[in-house]
Amino acid sequence: MIKVEKVILDMKQHIVEVRRALHKIPEPGLQENETTDFIIEYLKSLGIEVSRGVSGTGAIGYLKGTEGGKTIAYRADIDALSVDEHTGVEYCSTKQGYMHACGHDGHTATLLGFAHYAAKHQKDIKNNLLFIFQPAEEGPGGAEAIVNAGILKKYNVDYIFGMHIYPEVEEGVAACRPGAMMAQTGEFDIAIKGRSAHGAMPHKGSDALLTAAAMVTALNTVVSRNVDPLEPAVLTIGKMESGERRNIIAGEAVLEGTVRAFNHETYTAVRNRLISTVKHLPESFECTGELVIRDMYPAVTNDEKLFEIFKMAVGEDNLEVIKPMTISEDFSYYQKVVPGLFFMLGSRNSEKGYIHPLHSNQFNFNEDILLTGIQIFDNIRKQFE
Repeated sequence: MIKVEKVILDMKQHIVEVRRALHKIPEPGLQENETTDFIIEYLKSLGIEVSRGVSGTGAIGYLKGTEGGKTIAYRADIDALSVDEHTGVEYCSTKQGYMHACGHDGHTATLLGFAHYAAKHQKDIKNNLLFIFQPAEEGPGGAEAIVNAGILKKYNVDYIFGMHIYPEVEEGVAACRPGAMMAQTGEFDIAIKGRSAHGAMPHKGSDALLTAAAMVTALNTVVSRNVDPLEPAVLTIGKMESGERRNIIAGEAVLEGTVRAFNHETYTAVRNRLISTVKHLPESFECTGELVIRDMYPAVTNDEKLFEIFKMAVGEDNLEVIKPMTISEDFSYYQKVVPGLFFMLGSRNSEKGYIHPLHSNQFNFNEDILLTGIQIFDNIRKQFE
């Protein structure tokens, strides 16, 4: 276990109260107004320079170091999910239909706790610290707006770090890897248009449902036949809608899916094959196909030098080097601008029942890990001084 200093352990009751206050007020992306007000007032009470986020929600806090040779940024995401909470805790969500089911309240409380610690020990901190409380990680991607607004450049950020609570790793263990850690992702919609007819006279129609079925089969060969088998990639169709009645040839069909890859060239290859298939396959069924692709977050790729620094910060015995994951994170936008590292903080505790996955309406965690997170952030800071 990562050793937590007494001065941080003594913050437990306060940080737990902060986390629970945030947990009660979950808000969706770009609507995190109460959460933002809470963060801003908290940072102001510490004497930290703070400004409202570039998208109207979120906040940027800045603490000048005694020497100011470098600026180290830390990011926490603040938005919640449209999930009805079923944890039964006394600090349950007060906003019907919304819940912090992805641990963002924990991320925010951890970074506020670190800001609290840093403000109280400012005379001992050499480098500048930037606290980024980012909206809309779950969508549409608040990190990109912060990067495009030049926030990292404005504060001359040298490195950036981010953390995510993760129930697939044992409680208190830091999980990370150098290089590609999370996938680049995209979403697509396919609209197939045919010609409706009576089911007893199929020759008079153009079957959009049959075309959609062939499309699913064809697209499921893209990764196996068009991608280097040593390069991971995913093309998944998760939704298909078509048809009106059992005895009618379907005139329309809609498919929805996702593409994921760690390598940009691989992602592009899958994307191009998707475009080609939707353009040409429907023609053989006398139908037409229309494709809309939304390229989402780039791949999270951890800087290898920062990974070695992180290993020293947490201790090799407390580090689990995990396999790449095909989930996505908009922290990747920061890594396009400055060297960055994203890590997971394990929260799985079977004895206490903290076993539910991210986005579950029963997701929760042992609040002791908030202190571990604060300690890791401070250990990272020390590596640069």
